[in-house]
Amino acid sequence: MQMLGAPNGYNRTSRKYSLTFFEAPRSRVTYYKSMTSSVAPLRADSISKTYRGVLGGKGIQALKGVSLELKPGEIFGLLGPNGAGKTTLVKVALDILSADSGQCWLFGLPAKNARTRLRVGYLPENHRFPPRLTGRGLLQLTGRLHGMADDQINRRADELLERVGMSRWAGTRITKYSKGMAQRVGIAQALIHDPDLVILDEPTDGIDPVGRAEVGEIIRELKSAGKTALLNSHALAEIEQICDRVAILHKGEVLRVGDVSEMTAIGLQYVLTGSFGVLTSDPPPEVAVALEKSDERLVVRVSSEDKLDQLTDWLRSRGASIRSLTQRKHTLEEVFMEMIDKGKGPG
Repeated sequence: MQMLGAPNGYNRTSRKYSLTFFEAPRSRVTYYKSMTSSVAPLRADSISKTYRGVLGGKGIQALKGVSLELKPGEIFGLLGPNGAGKTTLVKVALDILSADSGQCWLFGLPAKNARTRLRVGYLPENHRFPPRLTGRGLLQLTGRLHGMADDQINRRADELLERVGMSRWAGTRITKYSKGMAQRVGIAQALIHDPDLVILDEPTDGIDPVGRAEVGEIIRELKSAGKTALLNSHALAEIEQICDRVAILHKGEVLRVGDVSEMTAIGLQYVLTGSFGVLTSDPPPEVAVALEKSDERLVVRVSSEDKLDQLTDWLRSRGASIRSLTQRKHTLEEVFMEMIDKGKGPG
């Protein structure tokens, strides 16, 4: 059996439990070998979707020509206010809904091809699992639906229930779970068949802060194993910490797609920390413009990155010491709100 990615099992030194990524059933291995690692796990091309009005009433256009593409092995965040079209896009990609126009592909095949969904794990928002099932029963059912052998299901279920902190309640019916407990088991069922693309719609909804951090660790483990994750979330601070790229949706349209680091950076503004109390003047304007200054912090704007060397030389020549130099950034929430404000319009 070939193990992929993250460390396997329980680490007695760090006392952390990490996921084991197992070999897929033989029927899936043959199919997987026909795919290349360079194929986009998900690609949407000009997707439009309108929900028809009741009794001839005005419909709601949920998606307006949405196009985006996920890269293999990345964590991608789908952001937007309620009604932006995020969940509709996910459901179209999974063939739960049909688009009015445009097309989605999963791993290079049309999303309507059922084989592609063998490689996808999904946690829907406001999920409703069969109430008579226990947490373990839900994982067993999901595993069987994906063609896994019973012994493989049981090993994987034990591991995942431990990983999401639900081993103690594995035999308890889902109806007795709190919202956070149901969410934890929901994440486990999305991972039971070792998917290559994991789509999580509000994965930390109802989970306490400790649990949110644990979910973040699980998602990072997926990336370490070469998996791709698509997160649909309102928790912008969490998205900023964990995602490689994000797309901002508003009123069914993509306002912006980009790397989180590039999206939040403020061009050519830098923050220096150190000891600047010895300075009797600001840097020369041809080197840098001081925007903020205190004994331990200096914020500057430069005309080009080449000026940073001149700035640090100037500071040290005057007795200042420098501990760090970083690019000044907005928070993702600030970028998000600015884009939404710009995207607001009638209707």
